[in-house]
Amino acid sequence: MGGTGREGSSPSPGLGPILRPAGRGPAPRAAMVSKLMGAAIGATVGAGAVLIGIPVAVGALGFTSTGIAAGSVAAKMMSAAAIANGGGVAAGSTVAVLQSIGAAIGAKLSKGKEKPPGDEDEESQNSDED
Repeated sequence: MGGTGREGSSPSPGLGPILRPAGRGPAPRAAMVSKLMGAAIGATVGAGAVLIGIPVAVGALGFTSTGIAAGSVAAKMMSAAAIANGGGVAAGSTVAVLQSIGAAIGAKLSKGKEKPPGDEDEESQNSDED
C-alpha cells in the first residue's frame, strides 16, 4: 500500500482541524446563533428604551398634552423660537414637533379615562331635553 494516507474511510481526513481548530471556541453554527441571540436581545432592549425613554424625556422637558408647562425647558425653547421667528412658532420646527409628540402621548395615556365633571358631550346635553 502506498502510504499516502488516503486509504481510510474518510474521503478527506485532514479537513476536520481546518474547519474547526481545537481550542478556538464553539462550532461556527453555535457562534452564529449566539451572536444572533445577542443582537436580538440588544434590539429588544433598545426598542423598549426608545418607546419608554422618548415619552418620558418629552414630558420632562415640559411638553404635555395640555400644552407647554410654564417655567419649563419647553417654555424657554418656545420663547426663543418665537423671538427668532418674529412672534410665532413655525410649523414643523423642533418646538412644534415636540409639542405634537407631547400631545399625542397625553392623548394615548388618557384614552379610556373618565371625562372631568362639566365636560359633557352634546348627546348627554341633548338627552335632557324632551
